[in-house]
Amino acid sequence: MENAGRILLVTGRLAEPLVRKYGKGCDVFVTPVSVAAFLTPELIARYLKKAGIKSEDYGLVLIPGLIRGSAQIIEDELGIPAFKGPRNAMDLPQVLKALSEGFRLSREKPAEDLFSVDALKKVEDIRNKTRNRRYIEDVLKKSWNILIGDLPAGRDFPARILGEVVDAPRLGVEKTVEKALYYLREGADIIDIGMVAGETNLDFIEEIPEIREQLKDNGFDVPISFDSLNTAEIEKALDYADLFLSVDEGNLEALVTEKPVVLIPTNQKEGFFPTKPSERVEFLERLKERAFDLGYKTVIPDLILEHVPHLARSITAFQLYRERNPDDVLLAGVGNVVELYDADSVGMNALLAGIAKELSISLLLTTEVSAKAKGSVRELRRAVDMNLFDMPKDLGFDLLLLKEKRASEWRFEPAEKIIEAGERPVQLEPVYFRVWVENGKIWVNAHRGTEAVLTITGDEPNAIIDTILEHFEISPRHAFYLGRELERAKTALKLRRSYVQEVELFGEFYVGQTL
Repeated sequence: MENAGRILLVTGRLAEPLVRKYGKGCDVFVTPVSVAAFLTPELIARYLKKAGIKSEDYGLVLIPGLIRGSAQIIEDELGIPAFKGPRNAMDLPQVLKALSEGFRLSREKPAEDLFSVDALKKVEDIRNKTRNRRYIEDVLKKSWNILIGDLPAGRDFPARILGEVVDAPRLGVEKTVEKALYYLREGADIIDIGMVAGETNLDFIEEIPEIREQLKDNGFDVPISFDSLNTAEIEKALDYADLFLSVDEGNLEALVTEKPVVLIPTNQKEGFFPTKPSERVEFLERLKERAFDLGYKTVIPDLILEHVPHLARSITAFQLYRERNPDDVLLAGVGNVVELYDADSVGMNALLAGIAKELSISLLLTTEVSAKAKGSVRELRRAVDMNLFDMPKDLGFDLLLLKEKRASEWRFEPAEKIIEAGERPVQLEPVYFRVWVENGKIWVNAHRGTEAVLTITGDEPNAIIDTILEHFEISPRHAFYLGRELERAKTALKLRRSYVQEVELFGEFYVGQTL
């Protein structure tokens, strides 16, 4: 067919300039509808037939991704393959490039959703390869791969994430298991049992087999690491855990084991910690040699990732150690940085995971002690997955939560008459509503006086407001207020932030403020 390669882009009047700008090389059909979102596949088929578009004219029709319904209707009516493009015209170049490389679009799903599915499928393919028994047997023969329990780790595997349950003895078995299950569902590979600094809790250590069994009962047969600087605690745990943090010069001779241990460049008993990168590296190298001489079988060096203002020197130490010891399996505690910096954790975890990839750091330890660090395990999991690709960009999935990949050019011409908005006094009504979030849902109490007469719960603002309107007569102004609050509550759930009715989700951010 002569025109088999021609692509027709369908849009509305308002989006026409953007579609022509970003859809270079394609023909553009502008429907008489102003906003493309108001189109339906049936309407598009009717407009195209009326315009005389025939099956031999085009090899492909792309309709806006935000249109509801299947593009199959258009294909049935015109005989031209029809698919959904992106929701935003600015994503057309990426879609057209993917099409030229053989990417298959959908008649039901927007193109960018398919990019995400395709990228995550590639991630799963890599994971499945590294789970293959024969693959594991082959690569474990290399010095840069090890076993932690039954979990292989090292250069030939994705970075493994350790989720630390901090102060586990104070939590008890039930809460420790609850926290561990949360970490595992968020993407952790290993559960790290953190003991209480300055205390000795030998009785709790005997509960580790029970913790392991409860995790297995919930479908997670994963390694357990034990995190303590107390020699008596580590000695007690040698029979129960699969990995031990942390061994240093002060307890090296007392804890000889064939199980993997994390070796750190300190002597906690004497309060010694070399700060200069070269001194730290040389000290850890000597410590490693002593460990092997004593009978340790698997040693995992940790140069200790320090928080700002010492982050750069600790990364330098990691890099110097890696240059001198290319085959060692390394661990880094990224939680040290995130927990001690009042900044959003998402970008920090992404950057630290990227540094770990560059330096072949195979084990990443994190925790979620403070509210600002909540979600760190999931963020690290996504960052590790992104780093399975050569460039963590334009993958179809990302770690962009508050900022956007590109600015939207969503603009319209104002009417001739422009007026400034003004707020009017609110008329109080006999019914009022209290909104909160809990357990991943939005909750609304309807009150008359001090009594709650009805509670409505759900996760979609539209469904909640429709249900409210079914049961109560409220003014349009009141309904608008509720819609705004419900959307704010939903945003809080997405971002895992606290929500308080009528309180802004985000504080002011001042630039250039002087004292």
